[in-house]
Amino acid sequence: MSFKRLDPEDISISAESIVQPAWTGQQVTLAANSFYTSSNQVNVGAGTYYYNIYQQDPTTAGAEVQFSIAFGNIQGSGSQPINNLVSGSTPSSVVYGQYRTLVNGDENTNFIFGNTTPNTVFIISTNRSRYKEKLLPGSFNLTLTSGSNTINLTDNSKSVTTISYVDSGRIFDIVSGSNGLPYSGSGFTPNSGSYGKFLPDVGTIILNGQALKALPAGGGINLQYTEASGVTSQTNLQLFYNAINAGSFGLQSEETVTSDYVFVRVRNSEFNYSTNPSIISGSGQLRYDVLVNTPQAYITTVGLYNDNNDLLGVAKLSKPLLKDFTKEALVRIKLDY
Repeated sequence: MSFKRLDPEDISISAESIVQPAWTGQQVTLAANSFYTSSNQVNVGAGTYYYNIYQQDPTTAGAEVQFSIAFGNIQGSGSQPINNLVSGSTPSSVVYGQYRTLVNGDENTNFIFGNTTPNTVFIISTNRSRYKEKLLPGSFNLTLTSGSNTINLTDNSKSVTTISYVDSGRIFDIVSGSNGLPYSGSGFTPNSGSYGKFLPDVGTIILNGQALKALPAGGGINLQYTEASGVTSQTNLQLFYNAINAGSFGLQSEETVTSDYVFVRVRNSEFNYSTNPSIISGSGQLRYDVLVNTPQAYITTVGLYNDNNDLLGVAKLSKPLLKDFTKEALVRIKLDY
């Protein structure tokens, strides 16, 4: 084994963005009627807080959670008290408070959409394994259908000149449109605010309940959720699930992969003799005279060491590389992280 110190110019760093479909099976879009829930989840305690959504029947092989949906209300309305133990504490108030803290980093700041602070929000939380590092702005396309009313929603990432940030990272408004651009001349009146907020760095979409409840003339789909007391959260969650299942949901993930390229340069005068001790005789001479003037060696492995002689990484060549005084080699090693 022979050693050679790398020079600074032998190492280069590169970063690239990898974009992939967010859904299982490399699907960019989940079409209408391809959203499934699990009765084992929605009919127990967890179902009062959120529904897990699968891309196929959860009882079949290959079914995976794609995202979850939740219903939140500032006052805790639209759901029943938790065990009747804490006054005003309901699943909808817990959900609202949880996401308010996640997004704003402040338990006292409510969600504001334009000039409107609605009591009710619907939340879509993408499964962590689906969005990896972050969601890709401009890839969010959600179609919601309620009765005969349909709306296409996207983020406005391609129409803004300045990106806004909150405690959880970048934030974009959700508008009526597709592929990150609003439809020309469409959208709400300012009184209704935006349709919601798109937070790509935490894989979360917050939808304005008041905007969805509006009549089509006001830009909504007449989604008639209830804020009455005494009803279960499942009532509103099922309504929102039906609106998603009758539409479609397109999304892509984005991941930055950083690579170190290490160039190992083997000059003609280097690494021509084998370091295998079996070619040395007991008297310290080469066993074969031909190796004195016309040596040959085969490079099979490159090891990367630090200054303490600790082995940090090993690169294997696809096949042994013949080396002698008439040949030079350049081995490029790529380290991804």
